[in-house]
Amino acid sequence: MKRFFLTCCVLALCLSTIAQTARTFTLDLTGDGQAQMVCFLAENPTGKAIVGIPGGGYSVLSNTHEGTQASGWLNERGISYFVVNYRLPNGDRTRPISDVENAFRIVRDSASVWHIHPRDIGIMGFSAGGHLASVISTHSAYEVRPDFTILFYPVISMDERVSHKYSCLNFLGEEGQKDPALVNDYSTQNAVKRHLTPPALIVMANDDRLVPPVTNGVAYYSAMRNAGNECTMYIYPSGDHGFGFGPWFPYHKQMLTDIGNWLDAHKTPAADALRVACIGNSITDGHGIDMAPQHGYPALLQKKLGNGYWVRNFGVSGRTLLNKGDYPYMNEQAWRDALAFQPDIVIIGLGTNDSKPQNWQYSSEFKNDLVQMITSLRPELSFPSKRKGKKVKMNPSMKPRIFLCTPPPALKSSWDINDAIITNNIIPIQKEVAQEYGLQLIDLHTLFTDAGSLLQDDGIHPNDKGVRRMADIISEAIQRK
Repeated sequence: MKRFFLTCCVLALCLSTIAQTARTFTLDLTGDGQAQMVCFLAENPTGKAIVGIPGGGYSVLSNTHEGTQASGWLNERGISYFVVNYRLPNGDRTRPISDVENAFRIVRDSASVWHIHPRDIGIMGFSAGGHLASVISTHSAYEVRPDFTILFYPVISMDERVSHKYSCLNFLGEEGQKDPALVNDYSTQNAVKRHLTPPALIVMANDDRLVPPVTNGVAYYSAMRNAGNECTMYIYPSGDHGFGFGPWFPYHKQMLTDIGNWLDAHKTPAADALRVACIGNSITDGHGIDMAPQHGYPALLQKKLGNGYWVRNFGVSGRTLLNKGDYPYMNEQAWRDALAFQPDIVIIGLGTNDSKPQNWQYSSEFKNDLVQMITSLRPELSFPSKRKGKKVKMNPSMKPRIFLCTPPPALKSSWDINDAIITNNIIPIQKEVAQEYGLQLIDLHTLFTDAGSLLQDDGIHPNDKGVRRMADIISEAIQRK
């Protein structure tokens, strides 16, 4: 009788899963079929999708309770699910990395057919698979980087002294383990980037005896929080390691509720939202603003513009427009991400750091470097023969619309920033280029009236009131016809 009851329960669970899953199939990720992706398309898709990465210490794949077992619950929520049975590295980390990146390419390329929002695709990794998921979240190019990350009791550190020894050894190999730079780079708490690393949820048990939580999952959370990035962490009292989606986990129901609430709160802009890229230095980045990714001017700009826009912060502190400056912006991953974002609108806020003596010695190249940035965003403007030496007429329908922001006033010479150079040299060049190339100029230097009340004590960076003022000015400019 007991066996009959259990059989009925299993059958009911299977039927429930089938009812929520429109289609299940397997795709090869490599030509020889050594890596595959098992696909579970939701019957009533919300547009959200998750790519699952099983654990197993990089020596086996635990692809049931840390893989396919999540499909029913996710499909029931309208989330399509893709489990990657990746090739084990055996010391060659490129094998599993390329398999997961290929999975993301396929899911994004097939998004319209599978009723998925191409920028609402997350990654969910378990144990060593959590390490692989964190590598994809921190190291991969924008095109194959997830939009959100869920890590179950993840291996984060590649230092075998504070992590899972065999995961480290299998991923990096014996020679790789002897390379401190490689160990540091793939200890992914060191690779978290402000604004660029996707929001994360970390799930662990306090009594995990296999992968130490403090030097792994907590370390990733700390790096995310220190960067100001969105990150949530749930540490349950017990459960040890490897519980995955198994119903034997004592906090299974609570965990599903917590994950579900987090997924519901993670909103993605509409597929047709206008994309706004905020490019700049520390003023864009949000220096001195606590949790700047949520409270800097780009975040406030998002609130002002509303759901019809998707604003991303690509600011990096200390960067110059000048390519011979001490820290050129166009050498940064943020610049590559901004281009890959394919924005409809670009806000450029650079020039403050260019006024420093070590940078302004290359002043003769400032205009050319500004033109290089503009023509990288709008390649059609790079053909002067087509312009016939004439100034380009401003055309708001051309994409992306580019707004050049003059630097706010520099009330102090902090970090050797020179307001006289900004006023007399940099701003005139910005105005000249804006007029010549048909761009829109936002003169923050003039519009920051009563600048003393808008800047931090350093006299350079906007304070909370200042970033609100920036968001007001820029939102008005964007919405002005």
